[in-house]
Amino acid sequence: MHRRAGAPGGARPNVTLFAPRYERGKRIIDVALSLLSLPIALPLMIVCATAIWLTDGRPMIFAQLRTGRGGERFHLYKFRTMVVDAATLKSRYRHLNRLTGPDFKIDSDPRVTRLGNLLRRSSLDELPQLFNVLKGEMSLVGPRPTSFEASTYSLWHTERLEVTPGLTGLWQVSGRSDVDFDQRVRLDVEYIENRSLATDLRILLQTPKALLERRGAY
Repeated sequence: MHRRAGAPGGARPNVTLFAPRYERGKRIIDVALSLLSLPIALPLMIVCATAIWLTDGRPMIFAQLRTGRGGERFHLYKFRTMVVDAATLKSRYRHLNRLTGPDFKIDSDPRVTRLGNLLRRSSLDELPQLFNVLKGEMSLVGPRPTSFEASTYSLWHTERLEVTPGLTGLWQVSGRSDVDFDQRVRLDVEYIENRSLATDLRILLQTPKALLERRGAY
């Protein structure tokens, strides 16, 4: 996808989005750091999966269709943090949604299990996405992939689809939580048009602090 439709408010700088050296370096970092983290992450995943199985049964892993680079759909892996029939219950609580646009978020979501709340607050529910990174569907750093399809996007939103989605990103470490989709996209575009390996490493280093402060929505 090569559309360069900027957000309202001014022209975009002339940048090269697909520099081969950057893309190769980013992929090497993604794979290397993901593999290095597995000796710690895998035992944690086993503990999380076992805890879900014992407290709430199966399935332990939740595979949700998300929108990735170029609008391609892929299955994002997470530990299940909601009741099994959460999708069918969504319409019941839609009136409590406090975000605008296609996003959906409510306070104290009754569909979230007690253990699920703990997993979400610690972001342990995101650990299975290391396998999405190893498969190349995600990067460690990039815009968070949305559950809604690219057809839902306004034209200027589509710039965020020009890069591989990530586990963490500028939005998560910027200190801005509970923002609507347009605000998120503006931060995504800022990242895309200024991205570099140094920026990616800076965001990765800032992520643990953002997690401890429970910024944004992971």
